[in-house]
Amino acid sequence: MDCVTIKAGQPCNFMTKKGCSFNGGRCHEIIDKCEGCDRILETESGRYCAATPNPEAKWRTGTCNLATHVKNATSGGKTVKINPIKASKRGMRQ
Repeated sequence: MDCVTIKAGQPCNFMTKKGCSFNGGRCHEIIDKCEGCDRILETESGRYCAATPNPEAKWRTGTCNLATHVKNATSGGKTVKINPIKASKRGMRQ
């Protein structure tokens, strides 16, 4: 269903025929860590996340997995341990 409370016209998984079923009956505003994200919706009542109703909970355990402005750390300089027995068997096949 589409939201009719705060993010009017936006698809929302928490909207029911009785209204918003999220904790407290409404979405929470974004926090400072969300600044720069492409998922921010600006409405008359404030700035909200288009992907989650409680952005603070997404940042509680570290980086938000939905944030578009944060780049994930990859294993760029990480060395991988290779099993020498398997490596020698691979070399024998060639």
